[in-house]
Parts: sequence; C-alpha cells; structure tokens
Amino acid sequence: MRSPTLPPPTRTPSASAAALGSGALAGVLLVLVAVEWGPLVAFDRAVADGLHDSAVRSPVLTRVNRVLSDWVWDPWTMRALTALAVVWLWRARERLLAVWTGAVSLFGAALQQTLKTVVGRDRPQWRDPVDTAHFAAFPSGHAMTAALTFGLLLWLLARYGRGPGTRAWRGVAVAGAVSVAGVGLTRVYLGVHWATDVLGGWLLGACVVAVAVLAYERTVLSRRR
Repeated sequence: MRSPTLPPPTRTPSASAAALGSGALAGVLLVLVAVEWGPLVAFDRAVADGLHDSAVRSPVLTRVNRVLSDWVWDPWTMRALTALAVVWLWRARERLLAVWTGAVSLFGAALQQTLKTVVGRDRPQWRDPVDTAHFAAFPSGHAMTAALTFGLLLWLLARYGRGPGTRAWRGVAVAGAVSVAGVGLTRVYLGVHWATDVLGGWLLGACVVAVAVLAYERTVLSRRR
C-alpha cells in the first residue's frame, strides 16, 4: 500500500498573540481560583446550583449529557483523534511533525494532572449527585483536552493547504466548536465541575496549542529555510 502524500505546507499565522493572551488569562484565572476569590466562588456556585437543579429534574436529559461527556467527548476519544492524525502524518513521512503532535498531546495531559494536584480544588458536592468524577477540579480535563485536540487538528489542516475557506477546515472547525463548547456545558450540567474549571481548561488547551505552534515554526521550520 502506498503511503499517503501531503501537499506542500503553507505558512500559518503567528501564534504569539494567542499564546500570550490565553496564557495570561489562564494565569489570572488560576490565581483567582487558588485564593478562592469571593465573586468567582459565588459565580461558580450560582451556575452550579441552577444547572444541578435542572439535571435532577430531567433524568433523560441528564442521561444524554452523560453519554456525550463520558463517550463522545471523553478525553480518550479526543486523544484517539490525535493518534489518528499522528498515524496519518507518520505514513505521509512527516515523522518529526507526527512525533511533535503526539508529544504536545501528552504534554497537555501531564500539565492538566499537574495543575489539578497543585491547585487541589474540590469538585462540587451534592446530596443527590447525577454523576461522579475523579481527581481535583481545576482545570477541567475534558475541556482542556477537547480544546487542545481540535486546535492541533486545525493547525495541521492549515499547514497543508486546507485552511479557512476549505471544506475540510470548516467541517473540523464546526465539529471542534460544538465539541469544545458542548463538553464544557456537560461537565457543569452534570455537577462534576465548576464553570471556571471549564473556562480554565479551554484557556490552557488553547495556550498549549499556541505555544506548540510557535515553537515548531520558530525552531523546526526556521532551520529548514
């Protein structure tokens, strides 16, 4: 079987602004969570209470949310998508980029678990829980993994001539937007995360992707020119 071939890579926009912006916001949010800033805690509690009441009253909708959260948008499902991209790149003889993509995904998982341990934020506690989860709350691993995965996929598509304006990029962008937003909502709706856990996951996932893109373009690509 012949290996797939990819078109010549195209230049992607600088990731500096995205890295700085998402990193700064994630850092501020992390500090506010760590010091348990009153307005933030009150906001999280108000959102969690409202959605939990709905989840308890709507068992069918809760079951749908559990399927989406635990199967469709589970972190391992997202990592499987990244693994498929890695295999494709490897067969297309883009070995360095394949390793880079896999390493970024692994780094994101390690960073997520490290921050959970360091911050040690408790998850919401309920007398009548509708779902359970393990480890600490901040950041949401589901939200971070989804943002990181689709960010990487969109970058890879853009690098090889399938950027904004192409059918492939638009399709992945729509799937990514639905998945990233959807998984965040399901985690809060099921009462296993605070809203700011999800926001932190989104920001950190975006930051990891932006830094990885920036590093790749300033190291690997600069040496090839």
